[in-house]
Amino acid sequence: MVSWPALYAQLVGANRHSTSLGKVWLSVLFIFRVMVLVVAAESVWGDEQSDFTCNTLQPGCENVCYDQFFPISHIRLWCLQLVFVSTPTLLVAMYVAYCNHRDKKRLLQTSGRVSFLSNKSQEEELDTLKKRKLPIAGALWWTYACSLLFRLLFEGGFMYALYTVYDGFQMPRLVQCDQWPCPNLVDCFISRPTEKTIFTVFMATASSICMVLNMAELAYLVAKAITRSICGQKERRSSREKMRDKTNHKSVVLT
Repeated sequence: MVSWPALYAQLVGANRHSTSLGKVWLSVLFIFRVMVLVVAAESVWGDEQSDFTCNTLQPGCENVCYDQFFPISHIRLWCLQLVFVSTPTLLVAMYVAYCNHRDKKRLLQTSGRVSFLSNKSQEEELDTLKKRKLPIAGALWWTYACSLLFRLLFEGGFMYALYTVYDGFQMPRLVQCDQWPCPNLVDCFISRPTEKTIFTVFMATASSICMVLNMAELAYLVAKAITRSICGQKERRSSREKMRDKTNHKSVVLT
């Protein structure tokens, strides 16, 4: 079983450097998906194979029919989806850890050259370095944007796989199987199909909400980057104009 608390701790550490939408995404991910999966969904799908019954006594027929209609369990597919969706966020954590290690090494080298720097002030600077929040700009912006794109790809891919493998999100009450070793067309019955349909639709809806949050966050990052670029261009243009005015003023004074 996946260690969800350990994964949550890693994501919280990485999410400290994210936007407000990223914090909302993490809350939706763990409250409406992981908690529901652990608390309720596992008990709902606990009898999916034991209570899958077919109107035949032919040995092996039920197992073959079950494998035909349930090539992969919903629970295992959702666990894989949550792991794959959460993994890109760890890229941001790795980059932040690299930046902190680089700056810590630089700080220690500087303090080694400056002998009057006390140990207490050095510890305070190291503690501030650990707790700082890096701005989403430069390389961190690209890392964060790539993580959002991977999240969207994984969410969409798993949603498509779930819809394709099970022919939609509705669980049928009756399925028919004619695979060997079944002697003829056999009717098989799924236990609690309505309850399983409700949970499947709920998980698909939660996944769609996460996709919307990821798209909104990506659009916010792009808009913020464009605004920052425009402001930077205006500042550079203003500084060039000021330098030009100073140069013209000096030339007038000399003449």
